Amino acid sequence: MSTPTTIDIDAARRFVYADARLLERHRLATLFDGAPAAPVLDALRPYRNDDGGWGHALEPDLRGPDSQVSGAMSALAVLAELGVAADPEVARLATETADWLAGVALADGRVPHVLPTAAAYPAAPWMQPNDGGMLTFAVAAHLWELGVEHEWLDAATAWCWGQLDGDAPVGGYTVKFAVDFLDAVPEPDRAAAAVERLRPALREDGTIPVEGGQDDEQLTPLIISPRPGTPSRALFTEAQIAGELERIEREQLADGGWDFDFLHWSPGQSVEWRGIVTLGALQTLRLHGRL
Repeated sequence: MSTPTTIDIDAARRFVYADARLLERHRLATLFDGAPAAPVLDALRPYRNDDGGWGHALEPDLRGPDSQVSGAMSALAVLAELGVAADPEVARLATETADWLAGVALADGRVPHVLPTAAAYPAAPWMQPNDGGMLTFAVAAHLWELGVEHEWLDAATAWCWGQLDGDAPVGGYTVKFAVDFLDAVPEPDRAAAAVERLRPALREDGTIPVEGGQDDEQLTPLIISPRPGTPSRALFTEAQIAGELERIEREQLADGGWDFDFLHWSPGQSVEWRGIVTLGALQTLRLHGRL
């Protein structure tokens, strides 16, 4: 049963059109107004580089132009949101992104968290060059959602399972991206078992602290598991999900948008993330019958 929303939808729309990137404005029109996918793809393409990767602050915490794994993750998230049925270009861009990921992958199949070229440009403190592989979970998840068949995806999936079948990840965003993978990979029984191994990472209220983040920065149940009916929902009670939906509604600001709780380290990063999280709040509320 749907629950009437208490948010000001018109104010949220005005915020997106006033302050968000062109990409988020077109995503809003496609997701909520039935607009075609082509304008979203047109807004996405300028972030693409000649090497087949994605940069130019598509992921707002890396401001440089060079292709980065987080840029590929952000592009694949938009493509997965559209789905391959939306436009033939979606499948082509997804496959070419997988080609680029294969080119930067390490020998064990994982992709680095941040490539060395990022060091020359402004970036969030947590976005320094390193070979940590947690984004491998997320990019593999989006490729599975898109139905891409690719040799690198096979290697990346093997790496992900190797991580999950050993000592379960305990870090905040590592768990979140691992959950993304488990919700997308087409092995439901194995995924359900792995989800249970992640349970100790959660606090009693269903949150996960973000070590090294802002004071009290945490991942909440609907950030960890944003979609109903996925394997990760086993981690949370109905009361926790209902409480989170109410929290999202309460946190709409006077300007119509939502804010984020991690570091606001530059004006450009802050305004771009606010557009992304505002659209994300609207999507979450709609998925749960609040819009």
